[in-house]
Amino acid sequence: MMRRIVTAAALVAAFGAGYLARGGGSAEPVVFAQGSRVFELRTYTTAEGKLDLLHTRFRDHTLGFFERHGMTNVLYGRVLDAPRSENTLVYLLAYPNRDAARRSWEAFRADPDWATVVRESGVGQVQVESLYFEPSDYSPMK
Repeated sequence: MMRRIVTAAALVAAFGAGYLARGGGSAEPVVFAQGSRVFELRTYTTAEGKLDLLHTRFRDHTLGFFERHGMTNVLYGRVLDAPRSENTLVYLLAYPNRDAARRSWEAFRADPDWATVVRESGVGQVQVESLYFEPSDYSPMK
């Protein structure tokens, strides 16, 4: 089940990133120049009743902190099928390379302003799953 969710989320994320990269509907041909860029698919699972608080935290704070620390926001999504639709946020980030990802996360976690946001958000503990990947040689996004 989890493997299906991750695979589906990755496909949706790749489609969404491609759509955004080409201007959301432009008639121009799509050209991707991703180089060695890597992506991170993250899944957050909250305690019962905390998902809306998590979405609020992301909407109002997290995306800005990610940008501040060199992460590229690609896609944020809600799971459609129960029971995970009640407690799960899925999102995709991009980085120039794995080392940049490591440095970004270190800076993000050490940010005292972020610690304040986490404390005040009311979300509590979340279960985090993370998967790094790069486009395959046959992917439209290379």
